[in-house]
Amino acid sequence: MSTTSARPLRADAERTVRAILDAAERVLSENPNATLEQIAEAAGVARTTVHRRFANREDLVRTMAVAAWRSITAAVDAARPRTAPPLVALHQATANVIEIKYGASYALDRVDNTDPEVAELQSDVFAKCDAVLGRARADGFIAADADLTWVRRVYLALINETVHGNTELDGTADPDTLASRVIDTLLGGVGTGRRQ
Repeated sequence: MSTTSARPLRADAERTVRAILDAAERVLSENPNATLEQIAEAAGVARTTVHRRFANREDLVRTMAVAAWRSITAAVDAARPRTAPPLVALHQATANVIEIKYGASYALDRVDNTDPEVAELQSDVFAKCDAVLGRARADGFIAADADLTWVRRVYLALINETVHGNTELDGTADPDTLASRVIDTLLGGVGTGRRQ
């Protein structure tokens, strides 16, 4: 386990860790085989600083994933999923999460869902997602008989496709515009409802 999750860090140490995590995301996104030394150089720190903070590459990637999921948790909380009007909360959470996923795609693509800390963070986010989707269903925006677990899975797949599946959306598109596209597709679909 990394020292970053074992105890709170001083502000300067926290800035150093943040610089290492940000550099690791950039460097590993461009070159998944990059060394810890290359990451240290990109972060502007000594190689020994990276090795002191992270036991190995796997520890660094795990810490990146945990930090990304913590950011997602905070972003969902900022959208007030239990108190804001459901469509407002859903839109804001979507925009926030899209922005985070663009900046942490390497870490999030390599997350170990069986890691207890990651699993706990995901569970918390999914519970808040279910809460806002349940409120949207209660307000008539989602069909009354819709399986909310399935709705959540479709919603998350739409977010993932927005971030990863569309080459013309390279992270420069406005998160609010992308969030609107996700919500419109989730609630309205792309079909006309016609079957014949």
